[in-house]
Amino acid sequence: GIKNEAEFEFEVRPLPYWSEASGAPQNTIIGGASLWVMEGHDADEYKATAAFLNFLSSTDIQAKWHQDTGYLPITSAAGDKTKADGFYNENPGTDIAVIQMTAKEPTANSKGLRLGSFDQIRGIIDEELEAVWSGDKTAQEALDSAVERGNPLLRRFEQANR
Repeated sequence: GIKNEAEFEFEVRPLPYWSEASGAPQNTIIGGASLWVMEGHDADEYKATAAFLNFLSSTDIQAKWHQDTGYLPITSAAGDKTKADGFYNENPGTDIAVIQMTAKEPTANSKGLRLGSFDQIRGIIDEELEAVWSGDKTAQEALDSAVERGNPLLRRFEQANR
């Protein structure tokens, strides 16, 4: 992984937050991959699908998946197993995402979102944050630019889905 390949020292830290914001820090917004089961198949296929999803969500498999990929464990039991196995102690910082997602009860805003053009808007946000981290923009300049760049995408999505 990155830790083994990096030719420099680094640490993993929680995302920054504005301490004056009500309730800060709050949980981060979840993102990532999803699995979907579609309609229109026969009972045997759904039975096999259920068995596969049960396998994927089992504690041992989820703990291994979390440890190998960095994706969040989908069950508390997998997170607890990862901690009990000493993984977080052996790999400092690998628990940051779990802590950020579970430190507080979710709010309507931190439960996840349905956002048109999400991939493109996430790219804009990443670019603007990179400009802040590199010192090319202030936080306010980056936020203003993200709004200016993202709003046309939202309006286009809104018009297409009326």
